[in-house]
Amino acid sequence: MNARRMWIPAAVLSLSPAFGFTSVAAAPAPKIVQVVIDKAAFGDAPSGVLAGDTIEWVNKDIVDHTATSKPGGWDVVVPAGKKARIVIKNAGTFDYFCRYHPNMVGKIVAKRPK
Repeated sequence: MNARRMWIPAAVLSLSPAFGFTSVAAAPAPKIVQVVIDKAAFGDAPSGVLAGDTIEWVNKDIVDHTATSKPGGWDVVVPAGKKARIVIKNAGTFDYFCRYHPNMVGKIVAKRPK
């Protein structure tokens, strides 16, 4: 029996339904989402946050603040004039506040990446 080898590019096989493969859309790359702290208040809640994104608090005040998750998921000190970050690891709604100024509150809603 004379067997001949046939060369088929891998890209064709991976996208060909005839071979039982389908294309898969890549998940969006994680992004950095900023929340500005100014005049002892957290800025507007960012929209479009996905699990895996980084939240960066930017403190424009002359005093330190924290971003502290109410259920205890994180506690980040944001020094005066500085930035601090956390990565949102799971989808969900996260209420947070400043431990130094408990009247400062914020909320992040993170969805699962598609």
